[in-house]
Amino acid sequence: MQILAIGDIIGKPGRQAIERLLSSLREQYKLDLVMANAENIAGGIGVTSTTARELIEAGVDVLTSGNHIWAQKEIIPYLDDGDIPILRPLNYPPGVPGKGYMVKNKIGVVNLIGRTFIGNFDCPFRAMDQLLADLKPRPPVIIVDFHAEATSEKMAMGRYLDGRVSAVLGTHTHVGTIDAQLLPQGTAYVTDIGMTGPINSIIGDEIEAVLQRFLTAIPYRLSAATGKTMFNAVLVNIDEQSGRAMSIERIYREVK
Repeated sequence: MQILAIGDIIGKPGRQAIERLLSSLREQYKLDLVMANAENIAGGIGVTSTTARELIEAGVDVLTSGNHIWAQKEIIPYLDDGDIPILRPLNYPPGVPGKGYMVKNKIGVVNLIGRTFIGNFDCPFRAMDQLLADLKPRPPVIIVDFHAEATSEKMAMGRYLDGRVSAVLGTHTHVGTIDAQLLPQGTAYVTDIGMTGPINSIIGDEIEAVLQRFLTAIPYRLSAATGKTMFNAVLVNIDEQSGRAMSIERIYREVK
């Protein structure tokens, strides 16, 4: 199986990059599933039903998210109705709208969120243990989007789940890391996929507004930057019978 996981998509520039590139990538790599982190697609923070549908129409199969999933309240009813294939992190407390796991094209996709430097959530390690114990039937191929800040926490999750899932792929920092690898028991891993958004920016946002925040400590409103866009993703090849990853490689493109 060929699975493409796209890093955090930033606002309209990121959505346009998906629209321009994804069709040809699906054909080039014969993709079985495309997943994308969509928590910043609506003006740079949150997700709406309209922006989510843009990505689905462009060829994304599953949308994952993170700590900004609640930023646009309009999306909340769609988290439960099944009309849009979107996940919120699995390890939110019980009773929260939405779901943290789904099966699409016979592939399990899980969304987790970290706790170090990002927020107070239920334990992602124990939440994942519980999910794996409860899944019946359990698909051989399971991909985890771990939306977390700390490199150490992401690496710990990769090692913790090595051999139990097909891939642990980090999101959230918007800066791609160079450690894409196969772990000893057959799980593909990368600390952060990176972002799909404006190159001339600070992690996707307008440079001047971010600088003013740092220089003055005043919370200036942030907006997605514009201009030339980078596309960051990882391509994971997985044996569909055993669920073991065979390879993981970075995919990088630029869109004017």
